[in-house]
Amino acid sequence: MGFNNLRKQAIFEINSRNKINRVIDKNKMKNYGENCFADTQMRERLPKDIYKKMKKIMKEGGKLDMNIANIVAHAMKEWAIDKGVTHFSHWFQPLTGLTAEKHDAFIEIDNDGIAVERFKANQLVQGEPDASSFPSGGSRSTFEARGYTAWDPTSPAFIMESPRGGILCIPSVFISYNGDALDKKTPLLRSMETINNSSMKVLKLFGNKTARRVITTIGTEQEYFLIDRSFYNLRPDLIMTGRTLIGAMPAKGQELNDHYFGSIKERVFAYMEDVETELYKLGIPAKTRHNEVAPNQYELAPIYDEANIGADRNQITMEIFKKVAIRHNLALLLHEKPFADINGSGKHNNWSLEDSDGNNLLDPGKTPEENLQFLVFLVATLRAVHKYGGLLRASVASAGNDHRLGGHEAPPAIMSVFLGEMLNNVLNAIKQGKNLVSNDNSILDIGVTKMPPIIQHNTDRNRTSPFAFTGSKFEFRAVGSAESVSFPNTVINGAVAESLDLIVKEISTLREKGVDIKKASLKILQKYIIETEAVRFEGNNYSADWKKEAANRGLTILKNSGYALDAIVSPKNVKMLTDQKIYKKIELDLLHQAKLEKYINALEIEVKTFMDIVKTKVIPIAIQYQSNLVESIKGMREVSDILDENSTIDSEILLKKIINNINEANKGVSKFSNLLNEAADINNLSTKAKYFADNVVPALKDVRVFIDELETILPDETWPLPKYSEMLFII
Repeated sequence: MGFNNLRKQAIFEINSRNKINRVIDKNKMKNYGENCFADTQMRERLPKDIYKKMKKIMKEGGKLDMNIANIVAHAMKEWAIDKGVTHFSHWFQPLTGLTAEKHDAFIEIDNDGIAVERFKANQLVQGEPDASSFPSGGSRSTFEARGYTAWDPTSPAFIMESPRGGILCIPSVFISYNGDALDKKTPLLRSMETINNSSMKVLKLFGNKTARRVITTIGTEQEYFLIDRSFYNLRPDLIMTGRTLIGAMPAKGQELNDHYFGSIKERVFAYMEDVETELYKLGIPAKTRHNEVAPNQYELAPIYDEANIGADRNQITMEIFKKVAIRHNLALLLHEKPFADINGSGKHNNWSLEDSDGNNLLDPGKTPEENLQFLVFLVATLRAVHKYGGLLRASVASAGNDHRLGGHEAPPAIMSVFLGEMLNNVLNAIKQGKNLVSNDNSILDIGVTKMPPIIQHNTDRNRTSPFAFTGSKFEFRAVGSAESVSFPNTVINGAVAESLDLIVKEISTLREKGVDIKKASLKILQKYIIETEAVRFEGNNYSADWKKEAANRGLTILKNSGYALDAIVSPKNVKMLTDQKIYKKIELDLLHQAKLEKYINALEIEVKTFMDIVKTKVIPIAIQYQSNLVESIKGMREVSDILDENSTIDSEILLKKIINNINEANKGVSKFSNLLNEAADINNLSTKAKYFADNVVPALKDVRVFIDELETILPDETWPLPKYSEMLFII
């Protein structure tokens, strides 16, 4: 069958594909963790004493003895070889936001010239990749190529399978020759140590003598889109930028909410099953899957884990998503807003703290002291968001996320906290020094005021809030779907740790003066409840009224990342992050520069791709149809005596629309050329980012209007790119 349009051919191929064969994988759970060198594999392959030492290091931290590392390396190598693996890699997370790996073979040549497979402690513990081409914020020259990777023994090694074997991946940090962090994991690990130290001070203050450590836990809900790969291959904008730069809305979008939690299409169901199989083999506990609001949008959520492991697993999950999609002739779209006027995708980051006894520190206790301890952690988090809202905004800043934040599918770029009616009543009572009367008979007396037991799910959820308490955890909903969760969690840990230190210090000062622990705690909590009141908001974060109110409250409002990113190097934020020993000043400078470069480059690629599509695909088709229409109008005029004159008039109106849209599109292309030339003369990256934010971003939105109108005017069979109505509904 011949086609005069590649788009039509793609639709035919999709509709002609064989149906999904039903295959039941009975070994899915039996194979759980088989490609992960975690507890099961270590217990089987390590000597008992070495296993115990490794478990202790993984659970409590500590230095790794090289003799232990040698034994672990040998066991890890034997395990990998048994599974057909011939190479290993230090797997790390550079400032690109992606992952990186360099493969080294186990092979060595001994003194007799015989090839043997070896993997020594020094190879496990440290690697040396070329660091010259990774983002460094200008801190290094191209010729300064040396970098180091170092094994993170708290995050299990894993095998990423390939068609002919696989790679032993060793989760690692990445630092420069001078010891500066060039990755997102090193600061995260530092922040976990910081908040552990600060949290332990709180536990000791309230008499806890058993807990040895406090860990940050996260659960990351990952949203994503799937479209058929045949459509994807015909969309240069999706290939180059991850989002559609043009595209008219179809008659039906998500208005009926018929996709949300709906039955999952067979093809997508098969994809999800294969994704879960791969994740289970890697020991990643995928828990929940469902349709999201937008057509062809989905979500996967895992069981929570330690922050560094959870961050690693989220990166692995995104890689598995991509690989499995290709097998199913699908394309994965992780961009925060792949389709205009359709809900975008986020990565809801559920953050909490847990002690070594298994107690969630954001769960209220059963005694007055435990409730006071809970309130200390709660109020410290409020202070963290209130004081460092701009830095939290910067932690989720990207060119893609700007399209989503505040778009009625995501919280706005204003950092506020939702607590719910019950907790707000508790805090307001402490603020006013009043007794709080409960309808429940079980009232806890904490000395100065009374409060009801604070239970999980005692209030409705507020899905519009960027930072909501959802019972035993805070849900940071502003993180973008394509981004790493490491930096946002690093910021939360550091900001909360500073607040905990401050509150503990002030309570301890009162205690030294002989004030009762309950009265001292409530006095200091009252102070910070009042101080942070502006950041608490229970209403609709999407409303225009909230934006005005937030401004009146003095909250940071930064819609655009070109401006938001400067918070990384503001003196207040630098002081907090350096005082907490999470970043060095030079590391924050290079992080700031690297993020600005990424933001600018993303927008520059969008502009160039847009120009290419308009010049080589849209305008030639439009001009051709314009010529045909001109000839048609000439013909109508020749036989005007037998035609209704409205026919000619209607055609002329249509012709004027086409001519106007072509002219405006051409003007847009010329404008973009001028904008890029002007931007090239700006040397300061922060200034350049703001220039792109103020000029390029709105121009892309304005010019696409004329292209999208052409899509609705030109004959369907002539339009060269897959349409929204096809990509969103055919799969």
